[in-house]
Amino acid sequence: MSKLLSPAEVGGLQLANRVVMSPMCTYEVKREDGIPTPFHFAHYGMRAISKVGLIITESTAVDPRGRISNNDLGLWDDSQVSEYKRLIDSLHYLGTKVGIQLNHAGRKAADENSPVAPSPIAFDENSQTPVELSVEDINKIVAEFGAAAKRAADAGVDMLEVHGAHGYLLNQFLSPATNHRNDEYGGSLENRFRIVRQVIEAVQANFAGPIWVRLSLTDYAGEGNENSIQDWQQIGRWLEDLKVKLIDVSTGGLLPIGPNFPVHDGYQTRFATELKKAIDIDVSTVGLLDNPGLAEYILQNNQADLIMQGRTLLRNTNWLNDAAKELHDKEFTAFNASYERGQK
Repeated sequence: MSKLLSPAEVGGLQLANRVVMSPMCTYEVKREDGIPTPFHFAHYGMRAISKVGLIITESTAVDPRGRISNNDLGLWDDSQVSEYKRLIDSLHYLGTKVGIQLNHAGRKAADENSPVAPSPIAFDENSQTPVELSVEDINKIVAEFGAAAKRAADAGVDMLEVHGAHGYLLNQFLSPATNHRNDEYGGSLENRFRIVRQVIEAVQANFAGPIWVRLSLTDYAGEGNENSIQDWQQIGRWLEDLKVKLIDVSTGGLLPIGPNFPVHDGYQTRFATELKKAIDIDVSTVGLLDNPGLAEYILQNNQADLIMQGRTLLRNTNWLNDAAKELHDKEFTAFNASYERGQK
């Protein structure tokens, strides 16, 4: 079998394969109550039927004021748990493991009347200047992550991912470009990491399963204007010390700029590989990995331990089936018995 499609123990989970559905906003909570809808059952169910090893549901807000959009999922209230449990139970029935990504969007939140951030720095000229969080406010947000983790545990989730990437609140604290504080949450790299440490500890106090963390390893701001790869390697070592099971490596999102080089297949993987050199926990990679051969190459050469698929799985729910054919993997069965006739 290919390494991509073989069973593996990764990130503290026993997975049927190394393909993970990356968290992607769907903006389908039309009632704005954070509760999963029939769309989510169908959307994630299709990927479960196609044998994705792990599905991580989209950004799930720990506070309604911290939603990326008002149509996001949420776990800020006990009333949201029962429908989450129904969704997770249905995906387990279909044979996949399930994770939830917990997030607070900070200055990129939909609530433009009261965005918050580590420092009063707007995202761009069209964005409202956020309110600087007090230490009391920070403690409240940390507690909200912990409470959301407890609700996720009650819903039966297999793992949790803490979102520290793409310019959202924890990413804003980590970056010297958006964190100009002069208290214990600002200044040194260790101080800027403090809230991340506290969030992870709060989540672990309420959830016994594996914790993953998503990070953006570059802001594309240029050397001297952002954390260096050595800084991110140090953050990786701190996360390892905290018993985080996997770091999900992405890039960008903090600033209104993108890559300053031609984007190509697997362009983010080099960042995952650099982080992997410094730590002994698993690392995933994401970004333009449609080519199964490239995904297999990355795994075979130990550049990363998992392949996160985002837009690829939006375009093609049966990507794993196509990957098996391209990799000449005759052991992997992409469909259950209900679909075998379609393969003849």
